[in-house]
Amino acid sequence: MPEDGLIIGRKEILRPPPRTLALDHRIDGDVADPDLLHSASPISLEASVTDASCGFKRAKARIDAVQDGITRLGRVEGRDLRYEYFDAGNAERAQQIAREILAASPDVVLTSSTVPTTALHTATTTVPIVFANVTDPVAGGFVASLWRPGGNITGFTPFEYPIASKWLEQLREFAPNVSRVALLGDPSNHNFRGFRAALEASAGKQAVRAIQAPVGDAAEIERNMRAMAAEPNGGLIISAAQFSLIHRELVIGLAEKLKLPAIYWSRFFPQSGGLASYGPNGNELHRQSATYLDRILRGEKPENLPVQEVVKFETTLNLKAARAIDLTISPRMLARADEVIE
Repeated sequence: MPEDGLIIGRKEILRPPPRTLALDHRIDGDVADPDLLHSASPISLEASVTDASCGFKRAKARIDAVQDGITRLGRVEGRDLRYEYFDAGNAERAQQIAREILAASPDVVLTSSTVPTTALHTATTTVPIVFANVTDPVAGGFVASLWRPGGNITGFTPFEYPIASKWLEQLREFAPNVSRVALLGDPSNHNFRGFRAALEASAGKQAVRAIQAPVGDAAEIERNMRAMAAEPNGGLIISAAQFSLIHRELVIGLAEKLKLPAIYWSRFFPQSGGLASYGPNGNELHRQSATYLDRILRGEKPENLPVQEVVKFETTLNLKAARAIDLTISPRMLARADEVIE
């Protein structure tokens, strides 16, 4: 497996000829126009979890979710579509892949996360792009507004910044003694500023000291986490960014070793041994992205498709991780959790 990115797999399938889809197939009540189906060029779906270290299993689950969403819309793999899947890895690799994808003249590109979305956004202003899992696409410069994206990009965003207050609330529910909280985040990612502001506003109301912990590499992660553990009643919020995936084993392992309660943005982390998470179902987010792929293939423009926001969030708890840091989860919290890992 290459360190800079994993090629998830490639499947060659054709875009539908005019009569492969029923003409009465409807989207939001409108009958599809058969004239919109006359194209032999490929669809390129770039399925990226930003780095190969995130693991093939997680990447494949999201690819499967996209395929399932497309299948539910009546498009048949092997008859209607040609897929090409890539993992973008780091920013340099994402730029290389963006050029390769665009050279194939795709009808639409699906990106997952900020890194590949940035690469495609920089590389083209004409090829339609649907993103999944990009926080605050307005601040990221991808769209003019959520309601009217205004360009060639639209998609599905997993968070609004006030979720940081929910992270703090849940962290203190299962670790009520926490009075100091460090927000680990990537200062080069536009979402760190938004999460930080929301956390500081919420922490002030709860008599909790919020601490900025900008990190970019393993050394900075370890330094900040050890600083939090040097004083009592510390806790961690791990924000959504590439560093958390690349260094997840370090973060999870240190949190256990230093006995720091930590909450993460994705259930992927408690499933990997972390304590808890609060966030959307990433696979479902990718499954829903198929609806916009389908609508764009039928002639709609990204500029007219509002960015969709998640309305359902899930709490996942790992009881083994709780026991490892001598933490007892209350029956109330256990009852409220959507998933409890024994």
